[in-house]
Amino acid sequence: MRRRLIQSTLAVVLVVIAVFGVSLVIVETRTISETARERVESEAVRLASIVDSRLLVEEKISAEILSDQITEDRYAVVAIPGREPIEIGTKPDGDVISASAPGKEGETVTVQEPRSSVTREVGRTLLIIGLVALLAVIAAVLLAVRQANRLASPLTDLAETAERLGSGDPRPRHRRYGVPELDRVADVLDSSAERIARMLTAERRLAADASHQLRTPLTALSMRLEEITLTDDPDTVKEEATIALTQVERLTDVVERLLTNARDPRTGSAVTFELDEVIQQQLAEWRPAYRSAGRAIVSSGKRNLRAVGTPGAVAQVLAALIENSLMHGGGTVALRTRVTGNQVVVEVTDEGPGVPGELGARIFERAISGHNSTGIGLAVARDLAEADGGRLEMLQAQPPVFGLFLSRTPPQKSSDEDGRGTVR
Repeated sequence: MRRRLIQSTLAVVLVVIAVFGVSLVIVETRTISETARERVESEAVRLASIVDSRLLVEEKISAEILSDQITEDRYAVVAIPGREPIEIGTKPDGDVISASAPGKEGETVTVQEPRSSVTREVGRTLLIIGLVALLAVIAAVLLAVRQANRLASPLTDLAETAERLGSGDPRPRHRRYGVPELDRVADVLDSSAERIARMLTAERRLAADASHQLRTPLTALSMRLEEITLTDDPDTVKEEATIALTQVERLTDVVERLLTNARDPRTGSAVTFELDEVIQQQLAEWRPAYRSAGRAIVSSGKRNLRAVGTPGAVAQVLAALIENSLMHGGGTVALRTRVTGNQVVVEVTDEGPGVPGELGARIFERAISGHNSTGIGLAVARDLAEADGGRLEMLQAQPPVFGLFLSRTPPQKSSDEDGRGTVR
């Protein structure tokens, strides 16, 4: 590209020099020739006036007397009637420029100048024009090289940026080149790089969230299937199979929710639901795991509460808290429901050592974990809670108490609204 820019610029300059240079040479040659002729004619008129003045006073006229009246490179002939012609100077050879002027006393003065003097002057003029043209060509080449570098280097840089984007490196370079068109291309590439970076981040986050959210239902489903393989009681097999089918439905709901959030994170599916059903479902799913670990999981608090949210998302949040208590806590895990203002609160607590003091509120940040886990479980749980207008908070660090806050709907009429805690 540099070579093409240099060649095109140089071609334009050469064409301009050729057009204007040839025209200038023609004009200058003609001007020099006409100037030389005018000089010779003026010389002849001047010499004729001198001869006239001397004839009037009858002074002597000779070549010696008139030799000082013309320049050295000119030749003059004075023709006086009745006298021999008077020759002044040396008669030139070859082509000459000649001019004659008549005098008032009947004489004729003829002045000649060799055309070689005009040729020499034209040659000097052509040399000057040629030097100016050469300087113009050199300046054009330097400017073309500078302009080519100014255009080609940014284009090469932009090509490298595009190649980096294609190779999976979406970092914007934020380079500008002082050329509006190139800067516009750089702006578009930087914007594309930022969009690609956001898309890659979202995809990685989706993969991490999917692996974490699917792990819990799959683990619970695996435990149910193990229960089925270890029993011969048809009623137990039927019960466990029914629970396994419910877990498969939950797993399907998790997958659909993940895909929906990946397409449009703003999409919500909040509805009014029975909170007791979700809690009972979680208790049924996690009891086998807690029995295997020699621990218990119970629930207490107000019953027949209705909340606004996505049942599947609420189940995922509770599952994440229950799994955290199973992996990192100790003793009995308790789920307690209560009402505060226009919100329903589900508290999850255990008898373990709790959250280390150095973590504090950072426990909800991604990749933050005090027990060598993935560090995304609580972060995903908080995102799920906030997606439908709720929130997840750590109410107490030691012993640990996490609270899931959901919008409350007016309770349905029920015979059991005394608010006393019950163990289910």
